[in-house]
Amino acid sequence: MVTLPRFNRNNHHRLSELTMSLEPSESTKMPTTLPKSSTGIRGLDEITAGGLPSGRPTLICGAAGSGKTLFSMEFLVHGAVHFNEPGVFVAFEEKAEELAVNVASLGFDLHQLQRDGKIRIDHVHVERSEIEETGEYNLDGLFIRLAYAIDSIGAKRVVLDTIESLFSGLTNQAVLRAELRRLFEWLKEKGVTTIITGEKGEASLTRQGLEEYVSDCVILLDHRVENKISTRILRIVKYRGSVHGTNEYPFLIDEEGISVLPVTSLQLNHPVSSERLSSGIPALDKMLGGEGFFKASSILVSGTAGTGKTSIAGSFIDKACIDGQRAIYFAFEESPHQIIRNMRSINIDLQAHIDDGLLMFSASRPTLNGLEMHLLNIVKLVEKFRPSVVVLDPISNLITVGSNSEVKSLLTRLIDFLQSQQITVVFTALALNDNKTEQTDEGVSSLVDVWILVRDIESNGERNRGLYVMKSRGMRHSNQVREFVITDEGLKLVEVFLGPEGVLTGSARETQQLVEKTTEAIRDHAVSRKDREIERKRLVLESKISSLKEEFESLQEELNKSYIEDELKKNIMENNRQELTRKRDDLL
Repeated sequence: MVTLPRFNRNNHHRLSELTMSLEPSESTKMPTTLPKSSTGIRGLDEITAGGLPSGRPTLICGAAGSGKTLFSMEFLVHGAVHFNEPGVFVAFEEKAEELAVNVASLGFDLHQLQRDGKIRIDHVHVERSEIEETGEYNLDGLFIRLAYAIDSIGAKRVVLDTIESLFSGLTNQAVLRAELRRLFEWLKEKGVTTIITGEKGEASLTRQGLEEYVSDCVILLDHRVENKISTRILRIVKYRGSVHGTNEYPFLIDEEGISVLPVTSLQLNHPVSSERLSSGIPALDKMLGGEGFFKASSILVSGTAGTGKTSIAGSFIDKACIDGQRAIYFAFEESPHQIIRNMRSINIDLQAHIDDGLLMFSASRPTLNGLEMHLLNIVKLVEKFRPSVVVLDPISNLITVGSNSEVKSLLTRLIDFLQSQQITVVFTALALNDNKTEQTDEGVSSLVDVWILVRDIESNGERNRGLYVMKSRGMRHSNQVREFVITDEGLKLVEVFLGPEGVLTGSARETQQLVEKTTEAIRDHAVSRKDREIERKRLVLESKISSLKEEFESLQEELNKSYIEDELKKNIMENNRQELTRKRDDLL
């Protein structure tokens, strides 16, 4: 156990080289931009526009269990490993061995980092019973230990966790403020980027009011539990000299460390594509202008229970994977094995795509995490797997862990994120039978690019399915209803069939089709009979025409015969007359 040394304030001049002057030198020039040190923590550098202020102290405050120590350790390890900035970790509560064990699950080998001279861990034990509230109390001993630790490895980063342990026995606010001010000034003089952790107070961010002295950067960590669902939240309270995100950001602590979701509202400046993706149902593609959905669009498939929403999503995933695209299926209601089995009944084999490394399932009940944690998990998995299409089935279950407005906010941010990554997303949502407005409970129908509604059509004592394209931005689409049929060979859309009483489905459609087929057969038979009668009459008429023609030719032949005989007689008589005339002339 190491006890913090105490020195008389009168000896402070001996440590003048360790303290700093508040007055800047005349030769010092203010930089045009604030230098920053990257934290290496996923998402935090984006929120802080580059990291924490270099050479300045940053306060990380929050209640017990909010992740302050892990946050600080990750900042220190990333600096040593990735940015060649050795660091010193001064712990006032946990020992070095305890810290090494606690962060080993994240893949941090503190023992090796200490052997390599990249990190130095110093445990300082403060015994409250030894602290006397006198004017002689100061932190000169801490300054000496810190200076030695920093100089021994050339540290660029320092963590003090938690500094309030130094003042746990003090009630003299004058002494407390004076020593805090000296500490922060000394850290700035050393030029190290420092994280100071502090426990959250009742009326202030910290118990000792540290935020009053750390004016450069203050980050608040919060661990909330609402409706038995826990959510970790990060907020940058202030960041002097730099723009930064001002919203509350959820963060996740898992086997890869801390991940912060920097997206609360993205600007609407993402690129768009005219490339089309098939829905996996040819008849539905035909209803959508003949080519399917736009790439990077958002699609909502809503309907009552049992209308085939999951089957439509499965067909879309199947077609995408067949075309060689990667896909993630987020299931909030059924297990992956259950979905795979059910899809086989309509001739869709999703297991083959999993085996090929093209499809990934992520299944969990919505109550496993809060809404923000679900969003962070989705974003993290998307960034890791890099899919082209994503399915969330069903989003209506998220209502169990948040209000309608909260779910809509989550889906808005998710749509913006996926579209910025050029990823096509399909949502399924449960619609209630008494929903007269046809809007989903989540109110997401106004956000999506394509809205497909599948609803029950009850008639003649049976229930059938009808599919509508309620909206489809940027493309020509059908305004007609199609009967949606689930078969062993897949999903089919039957062409619109209009009967005497309107659109007919199911057995009513088949009955009407049979009636029309019978009527057509009878009509064809009647037409055929009349055609045969006409043919017989035609043959009789042709026979009569032939007979008259022959009679005419016979009469014509008789007439020609008489005419020829008369001509012949005439010629013979003329010849005889000429012969008699000639003989008479010869006698004369």
